[in-house]
Amino acid sequence: MQFDTISSISTPVGEGAIAIVRLSGEDAVDIADRLYKGKKSLKEVDSHTINYGHIVDPKTEEVIEEVMVAVMRAPRTYTREDIVEINCHGGIHTINHILQLTLQNGATMAEPGEFTKRAFLNGRIDLSQAEGIMDFIRSKTDDASKIANQQMQGRLKEYIERLRQEILEVLAQVEVNIDYPEYDDVEEATTRQLLEESQKIKEEIEDLLKSSREGRILREGLNTVIVGKPNVGKSSLLNYLIQDNRAIVTDIAGTTRDILEEYVNVNGIPLKLVDTAGIRETEDVVERIGVERSREALNNAELILYLLDNTQGFSSEDEEILDVLKDRNVIIIVNKMDLDGKIDIKDMESKYDFPVVLTSITEGTGIKSLEEGIKQLFFSGGLSLQDSTYVSNNRHIHLLEQANNSISDAIEAAEMDIPVDMIQIDLVKTWQLLGEVIGQDVSEELIDQLFSQFCLGK
Repeated sequence: MQFDTISSISTPVGEGAIAIVRLSGEDAVDIADRLYKGKKSLKEVDSHTINYGHIVDPKTEEVIEEVMVAVMRAPRTYTREDIVEINCHGGIHTINHILQLTLQNGATMAEPGEFTKRAFLNGRIDLSQAEGIMDFIRSKTDDASKIANQQMQGRLKEYIERLRQEILEVLAQVEVNIDYPEYDDVEEATTRQLLEESQKIKEEIEDLLKSSREGRILREGLNTVIVGKPNVGKSSLLNYLIQDNRAIVTDIAGTTRDILEEYVNVNGIPLKLVDTAGIRETEDVVERIGVERSREALNNAELILYLLDNTQGFSSEDEEILDVLKDRNVIIIVNKMDLDGKIDIKDMESKYDFPVVLTSITEGTGIKSLEEGIKQLFFSGGLSLQDSTYVSNNRHIHLLEQANNSISDAIEAAEMDIPVDMIQIDLVKTWQLLGEVIGQDVSEELIDQLFSQFCLGK
């Protein structure tokens, strides 16, 4: 496909050791060569080489910057177009000056994600790989990076393409029945085979969906709320997990009056950690607002860390709250275990199905048990990132759920001995939905929306 030549800064804006202006398109080398002065013209250098020289303003002949320029010619490039990357010192003024010179000499400013969008449109990557690139950039843990990297390398694409090929083979059997209706046994044999193959395909789609819970957690993080009465150590737990004094900690009850949010990596699992105001009845107007926000955060939480103070004991108010949370993902944390306590741990463990973790946040004990408790609660079967294909993208999950519904309809129709040409409709729909996962038959509006989420220069 032919596009205008685009240009953008591909490194974060701000001071740094180096910065990069990237150009991609048919005229990328020509535009860069108008600005470059070195031993050779960039038109003469070999592909995939980096060349020392200077950027010079063509109008004033003023030397702007000392640079290293990488030249990569199509099709062996990220976009499958000619690409030039101008490496210079990381000053804000200098990098913007070089960008403006590329625009003045024929380049067009790149839109967010346009380099990756061109890689997709030019057939170098499929849509799931492009989304994997975005997930890789945004990943917050090693496991999240591994899943995104697998997607970038095309593991999900290969899985989906194999499923689509299996559906095509089933459809071919349907065509045999339609082409040779005069043979009575053909329809029965075709329906039986169609049913068997459809059930296999459904199992594979469901295997992908089973991985989606773990994949989404690793991609987006767990919405986690720290809850408890005032002054039980909620803010201390937040500060300990993020290794920073983010929340104010005092002996005065009701210090936290609003919710605080931080991302933290707990044993490879990203948690969107929310510290809430202590839940209690209060006449203080500001604190009461904080308590209401705590209750709202509690309703939206995927994981609830309910904190108890060993020295305060287990109150009827604690019991009332935990009874309300009986169907939620809750870990009970009994804090201040280094002090004389009033809580009967064995009685609590027998009374609730929730995991109970014993900690002393001031001494840093019990945190490892908390980390293991979270992992067991959400990854009870463990993670096998090396051999498994994980789905983490909400768009992929939604399409796979729709495909699973369509293949289920085909199976139900086959079991009811509905004519095979009617079953074919559901199979074709399943095939199309799976194709949308990897970018087959997707709308231009969807493509624009997805790539607009990328940063400039990617």
